Amino acid sequence: MSHEVLINVGAAETRVAVVSDGRLQEFFLERTIDADEGGGGRAGHSLLGNIILGRVQRVLPGMQAAFVDIGLERSGFLGAKEARCLADLPGYEDNVPPCITSCVREGQALLVQVVKDPIGEKGARLSANVTLPGRLLVLVPNQTGVALSRRIEDEAERARLSDIVEQLIANGDGHFITGAGYIVRTAAVGLGAAEIADDAARLAEQWRAIAHRKQAAKAPATIYHDLDPVERTLRDQVDNETLRVIVDDAGAFEKARAYAKRAMPEVIDRISLWNGPGFLFDQYSIEGQIDALLRTRVPLRSGGWITIETTEALTAVDVNSGSLTDTTGLEETSVRTNLEAAAEIGRQLRLRAIGGLIVIDFIHLGECENIANVLQTLAMSLGADRVPTQITGMSEFGLVEMTRKRVRDPLAKFLTEPCEAPVVGGRIKTLETVANELLRRIEREARANPGRMLVAFASPEVAAWLEERKTTLKTALARRGVAQVRFAPRSDFIRTRFDVAVE
Repeated sequence: MSHEVLINVGAAETRVAVVSDGRLQEFFLERTIDADEGGGGRAGHSLLGNIILGRVQRVLPGMQAAFVDIGLERSGFLGAKEARCLADLPGYEDNVPPCITSCVREGQALLVQVVKDPIGEKGARLSANVTLPGRLLVLVPNQTGVALSRRIEDEAERARLSDIVEQLIANGDGHFITGAGYIVRTAAVGLGAAEIADDAARLAEQWRAIAHRKQAAKAPATIYHDLDPVERTLRDQVDNETLRVIVDDAGAFEKARAYAKRAMPEVIDRISLWNGPGFLFDQYSIEGQIDALLRTRVPLRSGGWITIETTEALTAVDVNSGSLTDTTGLEETSVRTNLEAAAEIGRQLRLRAIGGLIVIDFIHLGECENIANVLQTLAMSLGADRVPTQITGMSEFGLVEMTRKRVRDPLAKFLTEPCEAPVVGGRIKTLETVANELLRRIEREARANPGRMLVAFASPEVAAWLEERKTTLKTALARRGVAQVRFAPRSDFIRTRFDVAVE
């Protein structure tokens, strides 16, 4: 599906929107302002993909897991399945993890990788089977062999790519790490041996640098940071179907072009700088679509809707036909609504970053053929997802259970938090979310009043958050065209209320 990638670099966060036919298909948000927590992160960035020299604190055979100090407030969690590459047990079954005590010991310095960001009260999820992603390949130092992305479906292409990599390794190509394994990514489809060898060379250089830093490091220490949001977007989101990449910040634009020149020169001409008029996300009507992701109800074009509610245990999705009434009967009405809902559910789960157990309550269907069509539509909807999913069949009550790997907080949990009494069960935007909305408002007012001093009025708690970071924020705002601004608390403002005026 052809698409455009839009990158909005704000004063305190970077937002990425993937748009196809005017509709938001993927959305990523990364805060870039808060101080590094204990040295493991990088100015508020996600920890996903970071490689850390940690130290094993506790080994718990009863849990088949170990807790590893990675330099954060909470220790990381390393399960036996993620540690089995360390077991000195030749011949053990891949689907049966060895005992955790065969993999690690307390006090051991251990190279691990963050595979799931800290969520709520839980620390980061770790893996000892470190991987290093490139543009076309993923280097797997602790395994041998060649694997291919499950999203490469054409069997002839799978065979061709596998043969290329295996032949390069067999020829002793110096670009490849001896004894390591490789995963071929979807971006390699249609490319030849020369491009793949170049990507392998970049990975080999990075891995040797990691090995060198490991020798000099003292645990806990972050050895490797994954790419920043702009570069990571190019690596993971841009492919042959990407029509163009639009960046609204000059510095990020130059960084994007530099990365493309180094790793993917074929896309340089598709990267452009947004110079207006107006704001990039406004041009594509993105802001309203983002706001809709915080609502529990998702309207369907037919007149029905789906309701999405997440609890600690699972996410419940309910399908309702609403005003849709098919003249041919109840079964046909149910089929039409269920098919439309099934096509939308995969998109909503991606956009909302919902993971874990998900239960979908479809409208009851009586015919097996209709049930099969709904399940097939749901599977196709989930097929574009880069995060692994699994689906069960439909029960007699119309319920479908599925799982989606949880790698980060759901968007609603990231942007909002529970309300205090008396609003039980409700949620309110976090200080950071409101502050970033205010920063975007400041940019708009600065565009309308160039060179003028602006005053940003906010609730005391939001104003305090901004004031605490004012030095960094004012520098970032200056790069975005804001000449002068001061933050002023208003005791009569609730958290979500703010205003910007010319002084």
